[in-house]
Amino acid sequence: MVPLHPPVAPVLAIGAANMDIAASTPHGLTAGDSTPGTIRHAPGGVARNVAENLARLGHAVHLLCAVGDDLFGHSLLAQTRSAGVQVDGCWTLPDAATSTYLSLHGADGDMAVAVNDMAIVERLTPQHLQARAALLDGAGALLLDGNLPPTVLEWLFGRPTGAPVFVDPVSAFKCRRFLPWLDRVHTIKANRIEAQALWGHALDSDPAILDCATWLHARGVRQVVLSLGVRGAYWSAAGGAAGWAPALPVVVCNATGAGDALMAGLLHGHLLGQSLADSVAFGAACAALTLTAPQANHAGLSVAAVHRLQGRPAPP
Repeated sequence: MVPLHPPVAPVLAIGAANMDIAASTPHGLTAGDSTPGTIRHAPGGVARNVAENLARLGHAVHLLCAVGDDLFGHSLLAQTRSAGVQVDGCWTLPDAATSTYLSLHGADGDMAVAVNDMAIVERLTPQHLQARAALLDGAGALLLDGNLPPTVLEWLFGRPTGAPVFVDPVSAFKCRRFLPWLDRVHTIKANRIEAQALWGHALDSDPAILDCATWLHARGVRQVVLSLGVRGAYWSAAGGAAGWAPALPVVVCNATGAGDALMAGLLHGHLLGQSLADSVAFGAACAALTLTAPQANHAGLSVAAVHRLQGRPAPP
């Protein structure tokens, strides 16, 4: 895929690459019983998904992740490369299994339950990253996901770099890994559960949502985007503007990957010098488009497709 935008330093996405195995059913889910439905597998993982979305939006992007020397690992790298992502820096660990993410979706398309086998990510060390120092030094922006081990995060945040760091906490369980480094974070995109775990309080009202963003800013985060499902997203820039971006109405096929598309939209806007308000609006449309796809990435994602969904004229 040829980048569509003026040449800039590439984005470097570091974190997980999974093979997603998704089961869905139009029927009600009954515990302890078998339910008719469909089962599909496709590439996934937060960092990998964001990287693919950015490539489809026309940006140069490198992925750093670990895969096993197995069928899923070879397939992940091949499919990610075919989407336009540079994967030459990824590590293949012959004595580990490629990450796998198994999810079950009910009739509404939302995830009912999921299990992940991501032990391979914990195998990453600062030594692995040190071997990719040239990529880190040349990055225009970094995307880090919360699957990274604390030792790797400590090493990454301890390096001097002028590249802005975008963070996806991934889960309530892993998000607290970023607490010591919030003053090094340019933009954090968190859902309600992750934000609650970071802040330590419930996001059960609009004042609580604003207070959570203020708390994150006080700890050094420059831009906060809180993804709140059907409510849309609340966004806030430190010492600047804030507001709400509504969720666009679409028929949901699969909710997996929508947050990763939102993050790609935020990075897209930042790389083009757009305001946070415009970046969030673009990211929300990326997420809406992804909700209509059966997989975690929409094969038709493009700037033109997002603008059509927003009712905007196509870019020149």
